[in-house]
Amino acid sequence: MSDELTSDGAGAPALHPRWREFGFSLKRLFKNPLTIIGLTIILFYVFLAAFAPVLQPPPNPDNPYLIPHDGWRMTPSPPSAKNPLGTMPSQYDILYGIVWGTRNAFSIGLTVVAANLVLGLILGALAGYFGGIVDEIIMRVGDIFYAIPSLVMAMALVVAMGRGLHSIMIVLIVLGWPTYTRVIRAEILVVRNTDYIQAARASGASHLRILGTHILPNSIFSLIIVASMNVGVTILTIAALSFLGLGSESGFADWGAMVSTCRNFITGTPGNKFAYWYLVFIPGFAIALFVLGWNLLGDAIRDVFDPRMRRR
Repeated sequence: MSDELTSDGAGAPALHPRWREFGFSLKRLFKNPLTIIGLTIILFYVFLAAFAPVLQPPPNPDNPYLIPHDGWRMTPSPPSAKNPLGTMPSQYDILYGIVWGTRNAFSIGLTVVAANLVLGLILGALAGYFGGIVDEIIMRVGDIFYAIPSLVMAMALVVAMGRGLHSIMIVLIVLGWPTYTRVIRAEILVVRNTDYIQAARASGASHLRILGTHILPNSIFSLIIVASMNVGVTILTIAALSFLGLGSESGFADWGAMVSTCRNFITGTPGNKFAYWYLVFIPGFAIALFVLGWNLLGDAIRDVFDPRMRRR
């Protein structure tokens, strides 16, 4: 009998329990309206990122993230046929910044979260599986990171390393691993002394084989949930640091830097407080919608894979 098929008791072939469980997960995932909304938002941004060269052809292919501008006039221009979303000071095109900023958000956000996930997985697995002095060292170092406000530490480290998105990425990777480490460690502590782990040890399996074959596949789902929800948080943190002037220079397709460039025009003009409403609203809305999409998808994934909520 194949691994994919079993008998349902009436002679008719039935799906293997693993496939039935996988099908149940997908059905529950896409039945959740949060999934549909979150996926729709994320797919919209994926479309912008994938077709950015077509939607907004870069005048400088060697560095497409530099926003083109028409002159150096500091007064922003309202939306027009030439610039559908208007221009920022120095006539930087807002639409171009939004489209290419999407690529920037995906590349930075996913890179930071993936690096944190890998670091947290390795350190958490070592701490949870071996325990003892290894656990104490890793977790106490993590406690030191938790004792200092993360945004303050991030600002200090970025200033020390030099402003720029590259520095922000490194700092967020350095500061983000303790959360992932704690999550995977807690999951491993639950399963490391179960009967099937003891049986694997008795059979002579190596530590690496036990971790890779038996422990991590049964412990990693919580980490995936945390990672999916932290993409939005990462983008918010990057935008905050860019707004504070620690990110890219003006004219770079970075949503946080775009808001920072337009900060002097938030209050409009003396006679019209909303004269330049589009300057901050458009990049701010792009950030909020991007974060919302990931948060909704993360909530949906949690509802599907969390054992306490899965069968409700």
